[in-house]
Amino acid sequence: MKLVVIIPALNEEKTIQTVINNIPKNIPSITEQEVIVINDGSTDQTKSLAQDAGAFVVSHGKPQGVGAAFHTGLETALRHNADLIVTLDGDGQFNPQDIPALIQPILSGLASFASATRFADPKLIPHMPAIKIWGNQMVTNLVNFLTGKKFTDCSCGFRAYTRDAALRLILFGKFTYTQETLIDLAYKNISMNEVPLSIRGQRQHGHSRVAHNIFRYAIKSAAIMFRTARDYRPFYFFGIPGLIITGLGLVGALFLLIHFLSTGVTAPFRSLVTISGALIITGVVLFSLSMLADMQHRNRLLLEELLYLTRQKTYQKK
Repeated sequence: MKLVVIIPALNEEKTIQTVINNIPKNIPSITEQEVIVINDGSTDQTKSLAQDAGAFVVSHGKPQGVGAAFHTGLETALRHNADLIVTLDGDGQFNPQDIPALIQPILSGLASFASATRFADPKLIPHMPAIKIWGNQMVTNLVNFLTGKKFTDCSCGFRAYTRDAALRLILFGKFTYTQETLIDLAYKNISMNEVPLSIRGQRQHGHSRVAHNIFRYAIKSAAIMFRTARDYRPFYFFGIPGLIITGLGLVGALFLLIHFLSTGVTAPFRSLVTISGALIITGVVLFSLSMLADMQHRNRLLLEELLYLTRQKTYQKK
């Protein structure tokens, strides 16, 4: 079984060699290993230092985002005949020595995807700003609501994928990939597992390339999650609001009708005629959109299955 470790990196010259050198060389059940560093437009010595440490480096001409780096890394790992893929940040927050523990649920057949969690075990919660812990919990709650799962940490990038899980992933976000990955795999019924691990709460050098601005991170992550869930659960986003709005319009119209039958006039509620009519029309339009979106979703499922089969042939192991 070949293990490929993907490390997205942007200006990580102070830590990249330490991260690579600390990856265990002898892992039970792993017969071959490779480290792939995705140099996301670094302007320092990240590329040369990673190569000196023995990594295969793929470079972006300019920074494209950790999500784009993940896409590149996944594609490269599949082309390099990976059976098992681990993603690891280049800033030293994750301990590469924990890779055997991370991949254990996959090797034992319990899951096709495993993710480290910082918050499942109270003893392992890292020292980090309270706002970040709160923000992670809010985002995790939203992902759990959308997927029906019970994740404890949806923003940790220390993860492991089987080849099949990686082939099934269809991601669009360039800014980040962590939440989108969970939603996509959950909707595809991929078996998933969280592994409590001790993780550094703050970078040793510099600041996070993704979450240094918590509000920007929240807005961009929410937009990615919204689009992903919209594509898989269109009725939740169009149909249910449509039914609620239509119901409000009908309630207003019924109240106005009863008032008219009792008094013979619509005053002083004449404005309800316009409001109720607008609500009913809006609700019916949204509900109709949900039906069309559901048809599109069915077509998407067929296209994703075709894409999966195509990827199997494209990335066929040599």
